[in-house]
Amino acid sequence: MTKRKPTTAPATNDPPHLQPGSQVEISSNDPGFRGSWYTGVIIKRPSSKKPNKFLVQYTHLFEDEAGTTPLKETIDAVDIRPLAPRESTRKFKFSEEVDAYYNDGWWEGVITKELENGNFHVYFKRSKEQLEFGEEQLRLHREWINGSWTPPLAGDEQVKESDRAVTEAKMKFNKVVTQEKLKRDNAASKKKSKSVLAGSGEKLGSGKITMDKIFCKGAHVEVTSDEDGFEGAWFAGTIVKVVGKGRYLVQYESLRTDDDTDFLKEEFDDLHIRPCPPEIVMADRFQKLDEVDAFYNDGWWVGVISKVLSDSKYEVYFKATKEEMKFEHSELRLHQDWINGKWVAAFQALKS
Repeated sequence: MTKRKPTTAPATNDPPHLQPGSQVEISSNDPGFRGSWYTGVIIKRPSSKKPNKFLVQYTHLFEDEAGTTPLKETIDAVDIRPLAPRESTRKFKFSEEVDAYYNDGWWEGVITKELENGNFHVYFKRSKEQLEFGEEQLRLHREWINGSWTPPLAGDEQVKESDRAVTEAKMKFNKVVTQEKLKRDNAASKKKSKSVLAGSGEKLGSGKITMDKIFCKGAHVEVTSDEDGFEGAWFAGTIVKVVGKGRYLVQYESLRTDDDTDFLKEEFDDLHIRPCPPEIVMADRFQKLDEVDAFYNDGWWVGVISKVLSDSKYEVYFKATKEEMKFEHSELRLHQDWINGKWVAAFQALKS
């Protein structure tokens, strides 16, 4: 009797989601695909010489245009996670961070508006685009951190009711303080733009006129880059010249040239520049799952509070690098997004 060849690779000592045959989600660092997750299946570990690499087969991506041959790739373990959990029913809210199903994958975005037809506008930070989605195309955004989902699926987290009540009260208070601050700052910005335009005799029409007044020579701004190693970071600078339509020459406030003779200057388009965000004073300490900016290496890096170590110290998880680092309270600020000419604060702590 001849032995049958196994149809799948034998089990390994890897975590459950990295076992052959496991259904997973796979991310990519390729330009144009960052911030997205595609479903697939673990086939095997290619070789013992590459202990952190796995061969995966995608569910909805194919090698041929006819869609008959599923795409297979060798992927690093840090870019593989279990299938993300999803509530059977959920009422989504403004400013919630979600994954939207688009082009056969789940893309990370932020809800910017609830429409009258029941759909939602979702803004994608990386591509600076806004698209419309139905509720069935969305799920709450979660991160796979240290072998567990953050935030956990409803009902998975064991928290004393008394502690939960105190925490929710603090979060609600901080939310009210933040919302009022944003309203005042946005109103002040709008009023300032109107007064500037009125003095010049221009009419307030499209947002383009307003943006031209905000991004002018001498304006203090923050800029970001798509280069590897700098994704998710914002650096302060000053516009020294308006180069052309939607392009600006910016001088950094803290980054210097290679020969250290002057502050570095670089040109940016309007997708990679924003005003300096308004300061938001936290009435209490940050909470677990708050989305924050952490000051590191002369820039502000977007991350999520993964652990509260004390009243003034936190662990912050960075999605882009999949790293955790410790920061003091003074080194953090509440994360805000500049969307359609307004500041929107992401209340990540309210999502659990």
